Amino acid sequence: MPHIIYSAWGSTCPAARPPGSVNNSCKYSDAPAEGHGAPGPSLEQDVLLPPTFSVSEIKNKQRHHYMFLKLKQDRRREKLALKKKRKKERVALGDKAPPKPVPKTIENQREHDETTETDEFAPYFNKQTTPKILITTSDRPRGRTVKFTEQLSSIIPNSQVYYRRGLALKKIIPQCIARDFTDLIVLNEDRKVPNGLILSHLPDGPTAHFKMSNVRLRKEMKRKGKDPTEHQPEVILNNFTTRLGHSIGRMFASLVPHEPQFTGRQVATFHNQWDYIFFRFHRYLFKSEKRVGIQELGPRFTLKLRSLQKGTFDSKYGEYEWVHKRHEMDTSRRKFHL
Repeated sequence: MPHIIYSAWGSTCPAARPPGSVNNSCKYSDAPAEGHGAPGPSLEQDVLLPPTFSVSEIKNKQRHHYMFLKLKQDRRREKLALKKKRKKERVALGDKAPPKPVPKTIENQREHDETTETDEFAPYFNKQTTPKILITTSDRPRGRTVKFTEQLSSIIPNSQVYYRRGLALKKIIPQCIARDFTDLIVLNEDRKVPNGLILSHLPDGPTAHFKMSNVRLRKEMKRKGKDPTEHQPEVILNNFTTRLGHSIGRMFASLVPHEPQFTGRQVATFHNQWDYIFFRFHRYLFKSEKRVGIQELGPRFTLKLRSLQKGTFDSKYGEYEWVHKRHEMDTSRRKFHL
């Protein structure tokens, strides 16, 4: 009579297993079974988990939580061991060591946009025009918006502030064109807080509408420097890579004269990250011949593009090149538009 050993994962091994099932706990050898002189099938008593085992299959909450934490610890331990092993290999190989792998982030995994740059602002970049900016606000601006408007005017060379007093933008734009203004900036507010910015390039557009947030004036900033001087600042445009991003970046670049005055040591930065545009205004500080620091002068704010319109501002009959539709466009965390 053959010797049969019962397994923890089935009734018998192998005869009583259901068809098509796989039992990893059954391991046969040609060694004689215990208590029998003739050779016969024997089973090692190593109990293994099924090959398709998953922590999510555990129904008991406490056991599931314990096994999940144990799995995370094991993976972390394996990761640290692999990291130490690679570090030892790099030390042993020296200059012949392979380069470190680049970690995957949302920024470097972003989906590629095949659009290219346009030349709507070619006259400025060809030095055929000099920027002249008009800054205005919504009707009856409050104290915080007024202070922000004045500070914004102090960092944009050749800019003027005009308070509308109920005058419509459609009437302001022809007067700006007649007085050779190249750009119009409109600051909107809600409950005494600046919350919107309209930038219109004259005389033929385009016009961009931004949502504004995180506005901080100079007096609200820690470790701020002295007030900016009248020197023309440098402009840094960072991470504007798509066709839409090039258009927006060139709009910001055209606000400042093409040739900066480096003696003022001032720089305006427009940094695009995840379609949020962060503005900072700094001054270089030369601590020694080899050490250079920066000191923020303010103000600072964050912009989020809402729409880009062809031509000058026209809320009723304007033709839009791009409109942000959150529920349709923000379907992927790795898809960016600027």
